[in-house]
Amino acid sequence: MIVKQLSDILNTKDDVDTPTWNARRLLLKQDNMGFSLHDTVIKEGTETYIWYKNHVEAVYCIEGEGEIEVIGGETYPLRPGTLYALDGHEKHWLRAKKQLRMVCVFNPPLTGREVHDEEGVYPLVVD
Repeated sequence: MIVKQLSDILNTKDDVDTPTWNARRLLLKQDNMGFSLHDTVIKEGTETYIWYKNHVEAVYCIEGEGEIEVIGGETYPLRPGTLYALDGHEKHWLRAKKQLRMVCVFNPPLTGREVHDEEGVYPLVVD
């Protein structure tokens, strides 16, 4: 059984802070769950281009207000209670009107070493 508190993650290598978002990586590949789980904050007033070419992601909004714009497609509002799943590796813009807090699940699971590249992509890290 795995039991963690968010406070166990804060200010460690699994608390990844960037100019537009902060991801607290609660479960990672090494936890052997078959997915990774993240408590992610999207900073107010920011927009981030993302493309998970190598992963699928499900996201559940628990706080804030914003939108996700699928490149070449629609724009969807984000508010508490909204779920979106990037099951088609969609390129997208994530915008936070107010700070967003999201619960994110990735498959394949992240290792914790990934960094978005110039295309907004996490590389597929193979151990």
